[in-house]
Amino acid sequence: MQISAVQIAAIISGTIEGNENAMVSSFGKIEEATTGQLSFLANPKYQEYIYTTKASIIIINQDVELKQPVTATLIKVKDAYSAFATLLAAYQQIKNQQLIGIQQPVYLHATAKIGDQVFIGAFAHIGENAVIGDGTKIYSFAYIGNNVTIGKNTVVQSGVTICHDCQVGNNVTIHPGTVIGSDGFGFAPLADGSFKKIPQIGNVIIEDDVEIGSNTTIDRATMGSTIIKAGAKLDNLLQIAHNVEVGNNSVIAAQAGISGSAKIGNNVMIGGQAGIVGHIHIADGSKINAQSGVSKSLKTPNSTVTGSPAYDYTATLRSQAVARKLPELEKRIIELENIVKQLLANTGTSGNS
Repeated sequence: MQISAVQIAAIISGTIEGNENAMVSSFGKIEEATTGQLSFLANPKYQEYIYTTKASIIIINQDVELKQPVTATLIKVKDAYSAFATLLAAYQQIKNQQLIGIQQPVYLHATAKIGDQVFIGAFAHIGENAVIGDGTKIYSFAYIGNNVTIGKNTVVQSGVTICHDCQVGNNVTIHPGTVIGSDGFGFAPLADGSFKKIPQIGNVIIEDDVEIGSNTTIDRATMGSTIIKAGAKLDNLLQIAHNVEVGNNSVIAAQAGISGSAKIGNNVMIGGQAGIVGHIHIADGSKINAQSGVSKSLKTPNSTVTGSPAYDYTATLRSQAVARKLPELEKRIIELENIVKQLLANTGTSGNS
């Protein structure tokens, strides 16, 4: 698909410097781009490439001062990174709109309701009483269980499993291999030392504008719902346990784990490999550093913690700074002890008196 500088500028509200009729058909990094590709410059350390790149069009910040002429057509915007993201989203939307229809073979239950402009890839499974909203794309080998509801313009990638009774909102993206609605980890210990499974009869609710990475698991609730609220962004390889709630616009990086019934507030940021125990609350705006272990509720909004067990970020940095100086401090203490002993010896005073 070819697109001109004029069309791009209209999408991202930019100002053109150069040939407004320049055309591009693909994207490339500024240091690697070739003729016919579009690139962007947001990081100043790559600014030198603006003079040598072969890209036909470059999106740049409007405050960039050029030291010499450039051959590419420039589109100046307030925030090049954000503008490039907007352009990619528009490009992806156009590509998705071109993908319509039901490939064969597909298992499509007679009671399933399929909206308009839907795509269903080969070997997908659409269960009894499932509802697929307008414009949604279900890729090959995806499994949509009985009574599942999926909203409009949602993308369910290949190999995704959405188990029975779960609900997915509008404009959601679920990447390959993710499982939504598998049983929560619930077992009752018995007197003989064995465990009896507790039936998991709840579901999972994914609200609008959520993105979920590959190979993430979100367990169904024991009762009620596990809830991922609107705007949340979940990375690859996450474990979200039964009855967890993840707040609006919260972000969780790869390999983090959240135990059952934990409540994550709005606009929370959780680093990779962090662990959160069950039945605690994480206040709005909290930041949890990578590999932190959170064992108690974070009650103060917008606080930052790190370490295991997780502790106030600033205090932890001070402690780490002191810890690095321990060898030096030990040496100074020994020197002071020797000085004190010498003073005591000179005055004839016993150190025990």
